[in-house]
Amino acid sequence: MNVLLLYPRFPKSFWSFEKTLALLDRKAMLPPLGLVTVAAILPQSWNFKLVDLNVRSVTAAEWAWADLVILSAMIVQKEDLLNQIAEAKQRGKKVAVGGPYPTALPEEAKTAGADYLILDEGEITLPLFVEAIARGDGSGIFRSNGEKPDVTSTPVPRFDLLEFDAYSEMSVQFSRGCPFQCEFCDIIVLYGRKPRTKTPAQLLAELERLYELGWRRSIFMVDDNFIGNKRNVKLFLKELQPWMVEHGYPFSFATEASVDLAKDQELMDAMVACNFGAVFLGIETPDEESLALTQKFQNTRDSLSDSVYAITKSGLRVMAGFIIGFDGEKPGAGDRIVRFVEQTSIPTALFSMLQALPDTALWHRLEKEGRLRNQLSNGNQTALMNFVPTRPLEDIAREYVEAFWTLYEPKRFLDRTYRHFRILGEATYPKKGKRAGKKLDWVTIRALLIIVWRQGVMRDTRWQFWRNLWNMYRYNPGGISSYLSVCAQIEHFVEYRAIVRREIEAQIDDYLKEEARLQKDTAIAVDAA
Repeated sequence: MNVLLLYPRFPKSFWSFEKTLALLDRKAMLPPLGLVTVAAILPQSWNFKLVDLNVRSVTAAEWAWADLVILSAMIVQKEDLLNQIAEAKQRGKKVAVGGPYPTALPEEAKTAGADYLILDEGEITLPLFVEAIARGDGSGIFRSNGEKPDVTSTPVPRFDLLEFDAYSEMSVQFSRGCPFQCEFCDIIVLYGRKPRTKTPAQLLAELERLYELGWRRSIFMVDDNFIGNKRNVKLFLKELQPWMVEHGYPFSFATEASVDLAKDQELMDAMVACNFGAVFLGIETPDEESLALTQKFQNTRDSLSDSVYAITKSGLRVMAGFIIGFDGEKPGAGDRIVRFVEQTSIPTALFSMLQALPDTALWHRLEKEGRLRNQLSNGNQTALMNFVPTRPLEDIAREYVEAFWTLYEPKRFLDRTYRHFRILGEATYPKKGKRAGKKLDWVTIRALLIIVWRQGVMRDTRWQFWRNLWNMYRYNPGGISSYLSVCAQIEHFVEYRAIVRREIEAQIDDYLKEEARLQKDTAIAVDAA
């Protein structure tokens, strides 16, 4: 059996970082961990080829070689997933699909022509699919019926199928699930509220495999809440630390975690000792009433700004997610988010309008209230809310656009980045172990020269750029490399904030025209009656 694994294209988004990746000749931020895990679970007597369409296109020879095409996608990849299903069927191929989007809305993938729907978590449903193939079944839908797999049985992903040079970071997964109950979150729908973790030996085997294959850069732990099971995380970090020392600190790590990380100094210190350098926090909003309404109670127990400072002070660079459009939200939410981001010096702040994702508690509540506007958002930062909010949609959208534009004004971004790294410099580097030296190659040198030219010469950030760089040299010299890599993100955001403004404002105009038309039709109908 020749299996072609295809990963659909992402549209340009907050996390796509095309301009920044181009500086280092990378094609994508992260590889498709789900597909290389699928390849490890399927029979190893089968033959596999993987094509990440964010990296390159499929060749005619690869299409001809394949007996079966398997695709996995998130909601944001919907458009290209449907296109690739159509392409595969046109070429006479059997098609199997899985991942978050098909799992949430299987009928859409089925209508598009997929023969096999491998839904939920693959440790349970992939063996069912293999049995169907052995029987000669030409189609099928495979579900776990609510059962959650024990991930300690998950094999080491087939990292060898990846084109390493194409990616900025590698990805591994330690746990699935989250103990909290945020109304808008689909993670607890997909993976449950009881975090399931791999064993320390299991994840170390994955890191060992990456080391053997020559990976020596950053690794993102793609857990939606890395600290969901703190006991098991600490056991893992206890074994990871000597492994990192023995191997000369070959990797740096980043991950996602809940804000209550700030309350566990032992855990933060262990992460820093293992060379974790950054953590993404789901802050959502500084408005406590909105947090309580959406059941994100873990963010209301302590001061959010104090929590961000405590995490940064421990040596972890903070990235954070923010949302506008919660029910009952008061005007000015966009400005309040901007003030919070500036106050806490968070460089990278993911900002979007609230979306109701399929099968979430929010989705079901809004459906019951008759407030869903359309079936599915595109999952991107350039989409209007897909439900009727409690204050005018156009007001929320305009606040969103202005706040996004302000957050990624180059001077503001560089200032936040500098202030953040000054806080990091007070604690990070004395705590961390000795790092393996990194060789400067021409690609890195060229990227540095481009950043210096654009930010230190061409733009009106020039004086700020050189002043900040000099002060970094004085106060946090060990952080200069990481500092400049974050500064490089503005090359993406300068372009992307313009895309957000253009696309959201166009959608607002269309929305207001449609509202006016509906009001006119209603008035005509009333007059006729």
